[in-house]
Amino acid sequence: MQHEHHGQHGHHGHDGKQERHGHTDPSLYRSAAEAIAAPPEKLAYVAGFDRSGQQPDALLTVDTDPDSASYGKVLNFAELPTLGDELHHFGWNACSSALAHADHHSPERRYLLLPGLRSSRLHVMDTRPDPVRPRLVKTVEPDELAAKAGYSRPHTLHCGPDGVFLSCLGSGEGTDGPGGVALLDHTTFDVLRAWETERGPQHFAYDVWWHLGTNVGVTSEWGTPWMVEAGVLPEQLLARKYGHALHFWELSTGRHLQRIDLGDQYQMVLELRPAHDPQAEWGFAGVVTNVEDLSSSVWLWYREGPAFTARKVIEIPAEPAKTEDLPPALQPFGAVPPLVTDINLSVDDRWLYVSAWGTGELFQYDVSDPFHPRLASSVRLGGITARTPHPAEPGRPLSGAPQMVEISRDGRRLYLTNSLYGAWDDQFYPDGIEPWLVKLDADPEAGGLRIDERFFPHGADFRGLRVHQTHLAGGDASSDSYCFR
Repeated sequence: MQHEHHGQHGHHGHDGKQERHGHTDPSLYRSAAEAIAAPPEKLAYVAGFDRSGQQPDALLTVDTDPDSASYGKVLNFAELPTLGDELHHFGWNACSSALAHADHHSPERRYLLLPGLRSSRLHVMDTRPDPVRPRLVKTVEPDELAAKAGYSRPHTLHCGPDGVFLSCLGSGEGTDGPGGVALLDHTTFDVLRAWETERGPQHFAYDVWWHLGTNVGVTSEWGTPWMVEAGVLPEQLLARKYGHALHFWELSTGRHLQRIDLGDQYQMVLELRPAHDPQAEWGFAGVVTNVEDLSSSVWLWYREGPAFTARKVIEIPAEPAKTEDLPPALQPFGAVPPLVTDINLSVDDRWLYVSAWGTGELFQYDVSDPFHPRLASSVRLGGITARTPHPAEPGRPLSGAPQMVEISRDGRRLYLTNSLYGAWDDQFYPDGIEPWLVKLDADPEAGGLRIDERFFPHGADFRGLRVHQTHLAGGDASSDSYCFR
């Protein structure tokens, strides 16, 4: 592997003196252990989008209380006033890391920020006073994002030091790069500036995360807008032109420190899941495909001396298939690639979940030893050729497959949705994606997964919208980073 190192890492600690807030939101947790012990979620929020762009996208509220008469039902559609946004990833204005952010004086997990991956518009929803019916309180227009930060196509956001971090695929001009991270004010949600101060060799963007306790930022790579918005471009993929590297940064300054090239056969380094332990310096990254054999992989990054390194710790092979069963994009290959498009790490850093959106399998790995993951269980739903049904409706073949996966704080519940990204859905599931949201029950002690047959909103329940990311009221495994052990 190629390593390019640009300087030393800075360090800063978080101690009790920084917890000076007179009152705090009970859903902001000092530590992962405190988050795990908190009451379970009663609501889930789900991003829904209209592939045709003819009806508004919406933030959906779903009942996740098993004792409720409306368990598993969609309770509300908070529709946007605009068309063609393509809601994708979204996030909270504040999370547990706010307990040590110097500029977050009275943080509340209250507002949900919804980037439009197509429109470059950001909608801010207030979950107070009625968490079932969030209401729109602010819109950040594409011109502001471009003028103040130099970016477009916002993808992922996290509450972080100095503001809300919003990763963006494109430059302010819209179709090309470099992509990067915009900083938004925690309170007003105004765009402040670009986070990066010394970009180094970084050009592609996708995810952004960090190791709070050691002042390290991490970013991953997909492609610029023109490379993704019309679907996978076969000539770009086979020429190994999509992202294939990890980048490490000084979190407090936005200064590039190091690039790790995983190898150009490993195309599209997407989701980043760092350890929740604030002093740990390791995490997992998912890679969509190896162009040499169509396998997917998961890589572990970790500090080794003054720099970081990365190694492949999970490989999932492609599955042979009959040509006539494959969509046109895959017929030349005679196989279904797993297409790992999401991964998620439980709050206790014990279980890693890996979505294979191509074959239709959700894997559960025991990562007690992150260097040697052990497969503990898996579940099949949907898939390009398998179309495995949900046990609640065994005669109904499912389109799509496990894609975005969210884990409850206590690690006992998983929520899966089945749409990846509109243009890519069309290539791999050309007959269309009928939306579904599935819940799995997990055993966080011994491992194991079971599909909850009572929880299966799908099809018309979503009023024609496809569903992508899920976040849980009170926080979940991918919303929060923690400041204290």
